[in-house]
Amino acid sequence: MIDDTRARGLARMKEVYGFDVQDGPGDHFAITVDHLFADIWNRPGLSVRDRRLLLLGALSAQGMTDVAEIQVGAALENGELDEAQLREIAIFLCHYVGWPVGTTFDSMFGKVLHQRKKAAARAAAAEQEEPAP
Repeated sequence: MIDDTRARGLARMKEVYGFDVQDGPGDHFAITVDHLFADIWNRPGLSVRDRRLLLLGALSAQGMTDVAEIQVGAALENGELDEAQLREIAIFLCHYVGWPVGTTFDSMFGKVLHQRKKAAARAAAAEQEEPAP
């Protein structure tokens, strides 16, 4: 049985990552879900969008494009950021974490946006192919 703290943490993880995260074993997983996501990500004062922007800045400073890609997808899915804002983030990051990292992030943003547009086009095409009831 999942307690309230764990359920709150798993729900916030789903929002932050954009996909279901299953409950897992071990102290590291427990601290991550119960403390970081149930407590820290739910504290008052900053929105999820604010925290995500801070996280994108921290990830860019560490060159962690792969983890940031997950955050960008979730931000787009949740309507927290749009294409123009992502492009502006990349320009801003160039000046604080270096041009190569900012450019890498701009390319990653483009990749995620392209993948989402392709998926939307496939879904629209599949919807048109379905016979009317």
